[in-house]
Amino acid sequence: MRGVILAGGTGSRLHPLTRITNKHLLPIYDRPMISYAIEALVGSGVGEIMLVTGGTHAGEFLRLLGNGNEFGIDRLFYAYQEKAGGIAEALGLAEKFVAGDRCVVMLADNLFERSIRPCVEAFEKQERGARVVLSKESEPEHLRHLGVAQFDGNRKIERIIEKPAIPPSDYAVTGVYFYDHTVWKVLPELQPSGRGELEITDVNNWYLEHGLMEYDVLDGYWGDAGESIQAYYAVHDFVRAHGANRNV
Repeated sequence: MRGVILAGGTGSRLHPLTRITNKHLLPIYDRPMISYAIEALVGSGVGEIMLVTGGTHAGEFLRLLGNGNEFGIDRLFYAYQEKAGGIAEALGLAEKFVAGDRCVVMLADNLFERSIRPCVEAFEKQERGARVVLSKESEPEHLRHLGVAQFDGNRKIERIIEKPAIPPSDYAVTGVYFYDHTVWKVLPELQPSGRGELEITDVNNWYLEHGLMEYDVLDGYWGDAGESIQAYYAVHDFVRAHGANRNV
């Protein structure tokens, strides 16, 4: 399985911090944010990784990461997204890298208290399709800013609703996604959303409509450090106190 880390976007929700650097290079406790996503994948046994980024600060990733060996990466590749066209468009840049293999996709501003290795291992055993990682969130106001899973009577996800006015459940979809080779047929069929971007939620809902989606609920803390300035500092404070990507 190959790993794809998405570290593009304008970072407008973290202005003015992102006027001087890419948001994924901002510090979380004692190291750059991007290093936690790398640690999560490498710690789960994913050794070949592509980093997709863009904007005027893209070269800073090369200065920080180099060939990736210092961070435990076997082989590190880079791709450049010329404009902010959405998560799904950024994933499309990794098609030749993944080369028909399965892939785990991680948004670089998502941080987890516990290791995602159980999710990686579950997808390796999954015959086909896709997989998402859910986190139970207790605040309805927070859920209104996220993608939220809607379940049927058998606790199967029937749809993912983006930024719902009335959240259909307490389970948010985190920024870790698993896909088989079918994803490369789905991406070209997507239509831009109202904000002019190709949405990863549309990819996930395609798999759901075809009965090809499984999920995990990961224990422990999950935070999206790119959601807002307040969220960024909340993630920073949690990691400082409790760490991240722990195996226990």
